[in-house]
Amino acid sequence: MEKYLELIRQSYQGYWNYLQNEFLMQTGWDNYFYGLIAISILVWILELIFPWRKDQKIFRKDFWLDTFYMFFNFFLLNLIVLIALSNTADAYFKELLGKIGLSIGSLQLFDVDNLPKWLGLSLFFIISDFVQWNTHRLLHRVPLLWKFHQVHHSVKEMGFAAHLRYHWMEPVVYKSLLYIPLAIIGGFDAQDVAIVHFFALTVGHLNHANLGWDYGPFKYIFNNPKMHIWHHSKELPVRFGVNFGLTLSLWDYLFKTNYIPKDGRDIELGFEGDESFPQSFVEQELYPIKFKK
Repeated sequence: MEKYLELIRQSYQGYWNYLQNEFLMQTGWDNYFYGLIAISILVWILELIFPWRKDQKIFRKDFWLDTFYMFFNFFLLNLIVLIALSNTADAYFKELLGKIGLSIGSLQLFDVDNLPKWLGLSLFFIISDFVQWNTHRLLHRVPLLWKFHQVHHSVKEMGFAAHLRYHWMEPVVYKSLLYIPLAIIGGFDAQDVAIVHFFALTVGHLNHANLGWDYGPFKYIFNNPKMHIWHHSKELPVRFGVNFGLTLSLWDYLFKTNYIPKDGRDIELGFEGDESFPQSFVEQELYPIKFKK
């Protein structure tokens, strides 16, 4: 137990030092803090120049709530929960493997360091996106997980910052299910991962933006605003939802969960019963816990 407590302490200290370096711009082009700001401003400008819903206000409904979610979930959530949890779970899992004579290295099918960089990054991106697509489906199908995911679906007007409105339990679920698949394909250089991360962040922001784009023939590969808005539709033809893609729409077309019946610019967003859903950050974070009780 003492070993794990020390690991938690070191995790908090290390992440706090990392945050300070990010804020003070003591890192390179892969600075996540200023990268998030730059991508957010860019997509917001695109919203203002090419608005799909022209009567939607610049500061739409819940703009500031979503902006707070964006920074909380991107940085403070890691400081409060995820870093210590991830490092502790990683150490515990490795210890369990050791007791049966295995190691993380023994689970690897191949090492991406032995592959061309473009191929290694492509594999990392495709595998992680596919696992997250399946995880997203679980969030809609498992009743308790859906209660957590309702925070994201409580958005009533789409805008770039809605991308990162989610309950803190969601990344716990995503990271847990991603752990073993990524362990199997080996480690990655931090700057290489940043390339994939910024790309996925940009596509996610665009998916939630007030933009009427579908990327033409590339819509069958990449998720897009015209497709993703139907994922947030209040009225859907199937119980558990449609269009689960995060960055790639490919999985939805392959597994027949795609649904774009018409132009969805003015459809009502949300879910059944969202009229009584909490409006404040704290109440939204506590809502699934109250439901469980």
